[in-house]
Amino acid sequence: MPTFDVATTPLATSEAALLVVGVYAPASEERTDPPELAPGAAALAEAAGFDLVAELTGTGFDASPGATLRVPTRGALPSPALLVVGLGTREKVTLDHLRRAGAAAANAAERVPSIATAMQTAIDDADPTDAAQALIEGLHLGSYRFSAYRTDPSPFELASVSLHAEEGDADGLRTTIEVAAITAGAALLARDLVNIPPHDKRPPALADRAVAEVADLPITTRVFDEAALAEGGYGGILGVGQGSSEPPRLVELTYAPEGATRHVALVGKGITFDTGGISLKPSQAMETMKTDMAGAATVLAVIKAAAQLELPVKITALMALAENMPSGTATRVSDVLTMKGGTTVEVINTDAEGRLVLGDALVHASELEPDAIVDVATLTGAAVVALGDKLGVVIASDDELATAITDATVFSGEPHWRLPLAAEQYGERIEGAIADLKNSGGREAGTIFAGLFLHRFVGEGIPWAHLDIAGIAWSNNGGGYLSKGATGSPVRSLVSWLRAS
Repeated sequence: MPTFDVATTPLATSEAALLVVGVYAPASEERTDPPELAPGAAALAEAAGFDLVAELTGTGFDASPGATLRVPTRGALPSPALLVVGLGTREKVTLDHLRRAGAAAANAAERVPSIATAMQTAIDDADPTDAAQALIEGLHLGSYRFSAYRTDPSPFELASVSLHAEEGDADGLRTTIEVAAITAGAALLARDLVNIPPHDKRPPALADRAVAEVADLPITTRVFDEAALAEGGYGGILGVGQGSSEPPRLVELTYAPEGATRHVALVGKGITFDTGGISLKPSQAMETMKTDMAGAATVLAVIKAAAQLELPVKITALMALAENMPSGTATRVSDVLTMKGGTTVEVINTDAEGRLVLGDALVHASELEPDAIVDVATLTGAAVVALGDKLGVVIASDDELATAITDATVFSGEPHWRLPLAAEQYGERIEGAIADLKNSGGREAGTIFAGLFLHRFVGEGIPWAHLDIAGIAWSNNGGGYLSKGATGSPVRSLVSWLRAS
């Protein structure tokens, strides 16, 4: 991640290797008008004494969101070149456009050591702090490269970013730099954990990594090994993990700042590799199954960020870790598992394993009597069928909680769509034939079925929300501020929700 500083001198005086400015697209639908310079770009062009609009018009630059064009300064400025970044039409520019512009700048500048910009002023009506945070997050997220397993990683030279601002805005901008580094850094931690190959993050190893990540923070840790899980009656986690040569783990992380008036429990699905178990997946479907612990990575990253930000909220994060493998000891189809708390579940499909580990963890979370529980999981292929890879799912028992989380996801550029819990319509489908519940109810309304199943393990009266991130935790193509591979979503959204709560 590059380092950031604040400069109160005019952008035109910067000696950075690249100056980054924003440009608005023409407002007319025919795009016959010339592009419009954002405030920083206009001042820069005036100081340099050249007609940047004419230059852009001559090249046909459309200023669509994230588009870039490098323009030499030809000695008119101390910096050798400008990077022009498209923002879209002025009246439609959003925080996410600014986030995408930051990522585009980082990608375009990967072979230069330094950039300078004042693009945080490009949205007319936005809160200045929100705009700056979006830009800085985009620059961090766009700078991400996962190269730990490459023998010859591609160089990424961008080391420093200067944000130019008025003197009166400098202190606030410095604070925003610190906040954005934490929120973006949390998302990048989740990306790293998901991108790591499964042989390096089997349940005991991932549990150790989680403890190490928070070792220097005011977060207490407790790891339940297979013996503790057996003693505590965690039949779901044990049942999913019993086919693997590496035993499962439940990691409990607690951040309890003095004076906290609210307690939130975060529960993350942590299937470190999902073969489907006895209900074996096709080989191609396993290619991204190292992603199946993205929920656990999310809650770890969120609690770490909360402690770094010193948020006044008590948080308990639970990582339910298991490896779902087929073997002679694996759970069989039609086996019955006894979950924590005593509920019995008939296993109709061993590939519907995430809800089993989450069920145990939700009971554990409920026993802590928090004010709200949020679970995060790459849970159902049905979520991908319904909403694709750009929208996550929210299912909730509480309207206020659902609205607050959904608003936070939109603000953070990680939008989720609420689906109904629909207990009246589909509640009977989760009832088992020979046990209390069954873990699969067929293809129809699969995401809602999973939500209904999970809700049975939430303590009565506790507001609860379930985030199904099966479609958004991984990107096959990347684009914008998402690199190809793990996305780190919805870490920033949950941090934003906790900051606002």
